[in-house]
Amino acid sequence: MMSLVQLASTVIQLYIYALFIFIILGWLVQFNVINAQNRFVYLVMDFLYRVTEPLLRPIRNVLPNLGGLDLSPIVLVLALSFIRSLMWEYLV
Repeated sequence: MMSLVQLASTVIQLYIYALFIFIILGWLVQFNVINAQNRFVYLVMDFLYRVTEPLLRPIRNVLPNLGGLDLSPIVLVLALSFIRSLMWEYLV
């Protein structure tokens, strides 16, 4: 049972890292630091969008519109961290 909890915890942590990378790349594209027309950048952004968007979209639907400020990644990271803590507390 311990190895399954550790595997799930690692997967959640990797998802959080992917979310942070997606956010930072989005900022870099917005500020024209990197070019989204670059094939490699486009492939990475597309992959990260497809991985993170299914969990971010329901949160965005619930949160109020704050203009250009998107708080859904913060809510998702907090929720995933809470789930990891609960797993370690109750399943181990």
